Amino acid sequence: MIHPIALVRATFCLALCLILSTLPLPAQKAALEPLDAFKLTYASDPAISPDGQRVAFVRNSFDIMTDKRDPNLWIARFDGSGLRALAEGPESDGNPVWAPGGQRLAWVSSHEGKHRLMMRWMDSSEQSAIAEFQHRPDNLSWSPDGEWLAFTQFVPEKADRPFALPDKPEGAKWAEAPTYTQELVYRQDGQGELEPGHTHIFIMPSGGGSAVQLTRGPYDHGGALSWSNDSRHIYFSANRRSEAERMDNPQNSEIYRLSIADSKVEQLTDHNGGDGQPVVSPDGKSLAWLGFDDKKKGYNQVEVFLAPIDDLNDKKVLTLSLDRSVSQLQWSPEGDYLWFQYDDEGEAKVGRVSLDGRVEEVAQNLGGNPIGRPYLGGEYAVGPGGRYAITQGGASRPPELAMGQAGQRGARQLTQFNKALFLQKEPGKVEPFWTESSHDGRRIQGWIIYPPNFDLAKKYPLMLEIHGGPYSAYGDVFSMEAQLYASRGYVVVYTNPRGSTSYGEEFADLIHHNYPGNDYDDLMSCVDAVIAKGFIDEEKLYVTGGSGGGVLSAWIVGKTDRFRAAVVAKPVINWFSHALTADGPAYFTRNWFPAMPWEDPEHYYEKSPISLVGNVKTPTMLLVGDEDYRTPLSESEQFYRALKLRGVETALVRFPDAPHGIAARPSRMLAKVAAVMGWMEKYGGPGESGLRP
Repeated sequence: MIHPIALVRATFCLALCLILSTLPLPAQKAALEPLDAFKLTYASDPAISPDGQRVAFVRNSFDIMTDKRDPNLWIARFDGSGLRALAEGPESDGNPVWAPGGQRLAWVSSHEGKHRLMMRWMDSSEQSAIAEFQHRPDNLSWSPDGEWLAFTQFVPEKADRPFALPDKPEGAKWAEAPTYTQELVYRQDGQGELEPGHTHIFIMPSGGGSAVQLTRGPYDHGGALSWSNDSRHIYFSANRRSEAERMDNPQNSEIYRLSIADSKVEQLTDHNGGDGQPVVSPDGKSLAWLGFDDKKKGYNQVEVFLAPIDDLNDKKVLTLSLDRSVSQLQWSPEGDYLWFQYDDEGEAKVGRVSLDGRVEEVAQNLGGNPIGRPYLGGEYAVGPGGRYAITQGGASRPPELAMGQAGQRGARQLTQFNKALFLQKEPGKVEPFWTESSHDGRRIQGWIIYPPNFDLAKKYPLMLEIHGGPYSAYGDVFSMEAQLYASRGYVVVYTNPRGSTSYGEEFADLIHHNYPGNDYDDLMSCVDAVIAKGFIDEEKLYVTGGSGGGVLSAWIVGKTDRFRAAVVAKPVINWFSHALTADGPAYFTRNWFPAMPWEDPEHYYEKSPISLVGNVKTPTMLLVGDEDYRTPLSESEQFYRALKLRGVETALVRFPDAPHGIAARPSRMLAKVAAVMGWMEKYGGPGESGLRP
């Protein structure tokens, strides 16, 4: 017999279903399309005013006509009101810094080859350039008395050639003169051929006037600057050892004190390791900085050091309880905490540590530039009373500006720059997962991006996308590149195999002198874990990755034939040739290998994908920038030509004038995505029809 209450419930449910069946279904949102990249906006460079009431920041958009980032300076109150632009166009750029007292705001503007120091008077809303330079000033820092602005800037030097060239006749058209160098690194990725010179420290009156160079010599002084409380000295970090010592250990920097009156430089630390980003305490009695002990490793865990300002040898490490590297060190205005950014299990966070070493998490979900791949990033600023500003995002949205207060729940989003775009467009859902490595059972973290309107009853192709570094990390952050793959119809899988950061020192050190090593097992275990969910077409597996991910994707196709096609972007193929042609020879040979290439060629060869090229059967395309000096063009050419000689389907795509970051400009990112999807479509991947209208 049916209970009366059950009968009533059944009748109600039937009636509700009939009513719902008559309602119109919500309209499906369209998938993200390539040109939507130019519609993305994100926040960066937050700076909180001294009273904690306002935050200046940079609103970044992308200009489809110039194919460049368009930064504009904005401001908002702590409660979210008063959101507006402060400077746009040629007068805007980045690195905003508040004057003591908050009456003025300075920033750097670089447009069309002009580099200017801009100033805004907050009471009158007037602004103007107070200085113009041939080279961009960086690391702006106000003196505590508000009288000075310090900054770093490149100073060119004349090349000293030991030979003279004959004078050519007037009007003659001779070949360009040869270049001459004695520098170990004479070209840098993203900069090209390096102009002779070094970065030095300058000061100038904050009211305008001439800038004065304070440091000299064959050293670079390009880091953060911090003033003494009496505005007479500047604390900075540099490696001012001899050229031979710098080549032997390029990361061995120290903390120095610079007198602005007579340019006297005094070394304050003598530590075998890195010491950088010094920050003077609000009371002027202590100095904190970031550092690590040198162990000749690829990964060095960076800690927070604290010492009396008159004796830095009496230092203590504050972050020993936190098994993570830290960055972006800042004092709280009250001087009771040191704040920092750190990455934890695929998430960028803000933390703080008390002066007795108590570490606490403050904010989560920081995010950075959404153009490209899902790397961890983001920025923050700290104000009085525990107030903070962060660039906060997520897997489905680019980072916006958010404000919060330590000890209170969460941060409050202040901007909605991407609201209109995502009102009509639907990104793929991103889901984290963990699995065990087939090598040793170690837990490996990964993420799945599902195609928009994912249907569990269907079978989808899988794309494995591998991060570079290798000492870096992917996370739960927005990635236009990966989202476009999902929009095409791929289930995108990205992971943090062993060697990735954000899991502690021991996990990162697993690839020390062993890369690529068992990363392969971690990656394939993640692929198998997703296949086990039941919605993957096992005949349509694809793999790609860039830089370190290029190394691993090339390594994978030398180890297995499971993937139908591969795209290897900007890889290292031969560690022997890479170590001597890339722009960091002293670092790579010293920290990544147990010996020089000519001393242990077998080790370099065994870890090189070229050693496995005889096994490759997978159709493999190479992507690289013509101006890539981090993983030079010759690396991709070696793999491409070896595959051609073996009769394996291959292609080489070169990006004109592009450095290692081939996706840094929106159009290049779209060209990269088009190349990847076109190659995979050729071997069974979804075509244009896979994109929803």
